[in-house]
Amino acid sequence: MAQSEDSRQERWKSEAEFFDEWAAEAAQDVTPTDPLALRRYSSPLRRRFHQEFCFMVMGSLKGKAVLDVGCGDGSNAVLLAQLGASVTGIDISPKAIALAWERAKINGVKDSVRFCCSPLETADFSQNSFDIIWGDFILHHLIAELDGVARQLTEWAKPGALLLFREPVNFNNALRNLRLMLPVKVDATPDERPLEPADVEIVRRHIPDLQVRPFNLLARLNRFVIPTKNYERSAWPRRAVSNSLATLDYLLLALPGINRLGGTAVMYGHRRKA
Repeated sequence: MAQSEDSRQERWKSEAEFFDEWAAEAAQDVTPTDPLALRRYSSPLRRRFHQEFCFMVMGSLKGKAVLDVGCGDGSNAVLLAQLGASVTGIDISPKAIALAWERAKINGVKDSVRFCCSPLETADFSQNSFDIIWGDFILHHLIAELDGVARQLTEWAKPGALLLFREPVNFNNALRNLRLMLPVKVDATPDERPLEPADVEIVRRHIPDLQVRPFNLLARLNRFVIPTKNYERSAWPRRAVSNSLATLDYLLLALPGINRLGGTAVMYGHRRKA
């Protein structure tokens, strides 16, 4: 059931404030895209990492019109533009949008991007506008509006266009409850939660060929292996451990039953062709 207008306004306000605060901290260190990261995402990709799996699914971005849903500080939008896409980013946080513009200027791609500050539910893009709709950890903020948002996104996509989302998921309640018992701090907005099977089915109503690839079983330990979250600049032993965890995950999470234990999923499919 969609939220009331008052509930919507309150959610928009709290999320904008949360991400404004996050963007204010991130603005202390705005730098050009690391050349190693750019090389990583423009070279033959290792599908065992969910980040690279997303770029593998998208394929060549040359000349593609991409909508970056929940673009945040513009890191993904800038990278997509550097790989040849024309990118439109949308986010609810004014400070994140300002940071995204600054990042685009620093990286020399300001002519290949545009940014819009708006709740997704009230955005006004033309139908059949985008070759790719890309959402990076955004749908789990929109659980109450998921059906309407999924419908809206497919309308903005061109017939046959790719819709791709990377999301936290909870397909096993016992594992989720165990995770909540661990003393690991996670920053989160009040209404967000991982997507559950019923949520995925809501998205599938609008993207009938939706595929779901789980990740992050053993790789949940990466927060301890690479605490800086900077894979490219970490020492090789740390990268080797991270690689091993990702490889084991990719193999294990392809097995029936075990595939319900992943903590992150890449979901992708296409808008029906006319």
